[in-house]
Amino acid sequence: MSRKITLDFLKTEAASGIFLALAAALAILLANSPWSASYFGLIKHPLTFQVGDIEITKTVLKWIKDGLMTIFFFVVGLEIKYEILRGELSNPRKLALPVLGALGGMVAPALVYLAFNMGPGGAVEGWPAPVATDIAFALAALAIAGPRLPPALRTFLLTLAIADDLGAVVLIATLFTEHIDLLALTGAGVMLGAMALAARWRQAPYLLFAVLAFLVWAFTLESGVNASIAGVAAAMTIPIEPRRPGERGMLKQMMDGLHPYVAYGIMPVFAFAAAGFSFSDLSADNLLSPIALGVAAGLFVGKQIGVFGASALAIRLGLARRPTDANWAELYGCALLCGVGFTMSLFIGALAFDSEDPTAQSAVRLGVIGGSVLSAAVGMAVLAWSQRVRDRLGTSFTGPPPSGH
Repeated sequence: MSRKITLDFLKTEAASGIFLALAAALAILLANSPWSASYFGLIKHPLTFQVGDIEITKTVLKWIKDGLMTIFFFVVGLEIKYEILRGELSNPRKLALPVLGALGGMVAPALVYLAFNMGPGGAVEGWPAPVATDIAFALAALAIAGPRLPPALRTFLLTLAIADDLGAVVLIATLFTEHIDLLALTGAGVMLGAMALAARWRQAPYLLFAVLAFLVWAFTLESGVNASIAGVAAAMTIPIEPRRPGERGMLKQMMDGLHPYVAYGIMPVFAFAAAGFSFSDLSADNLLSPIALGVAAGLFVGKQIGVFGASALAIRLGLARRPTDANWAELYGCALLCGVGFTMSLFIGALAFDSEDPTAQSAVRLGVIGGSVLSAAVGMAVLAWSQRVRDRLGTSFTGPPPSGH
């Protein structure tokens, strides 16, 4: 059962990679067209949100980050909870390799970034930008380059990316929270408590959870804590057990119901709003700035070294096992794909630098796009080569995973 859920998740996220790429390409096209003023005017247009005495004004781009992306993090939270309780993260033997790989894949990119930014003119605050992995893009690249590679590779990459996202959530919570309004934060805590109590009521209507989750988000937004944390926290209160024998639990129903909207709607919208940059930014100063070089090198060099190095060390020491039927080249290809940070890196990079600093924001975008494209291209080349070798040897995989894997 858990394998089918994992495969369904993979299909949705992998296919959405195409939509993400198209949305990003359209953003870059519009940002360098006669309609560039309209594009930048749209994402910078101010909108006001008001509930009672709470009134918040943000730009369209900010609302996408603080509003729509909260739903994305809610789904990430649902996936993390499911995987810990019922899925791949519930099996310690299967958990060791992707978690250790994720840890290496967070530490090494940060160190590579800092190596470029410790000196004069550097910006050390941007080190979290290259530590994340874009699940949808990475899985899409794997599906395109190696559709007949061992199914265990897909599970490994998915589990590693989920662990990576969990690490990113922790970074967001600890690094990007300032000027906390304790009263509003208390309100968010009370609403979370109400959601936890509602989870004990087997007949609690979905609308009740939706209203309470909205209030958690509104209070969190007002408190100064990054709103993405509200999404993850709310997800942790959703019950996994079915209401009646034979039914799917609320958590599984929400995962299935929200995944298509997140994968084909919210993520492409964010990519469209966040990826656009003007080619006038492609000056030597911007391209060779410590921020751009640090982010790009962190994703392309740091990720592959961290993920592959930590994974190989864990396997050699007997702490973990290589994904079933996968070889070292395929494991290395997956490590390269972990350098596709794209939406997650853009999101964290935007938090790391002041929105009023367009030079730093532009450098982050250049670094993220450059590092992600390099990682995807080389990773897909390695995996496609392995696929061709398997095809010649007759060792390719087709159809669903064997039942023993």
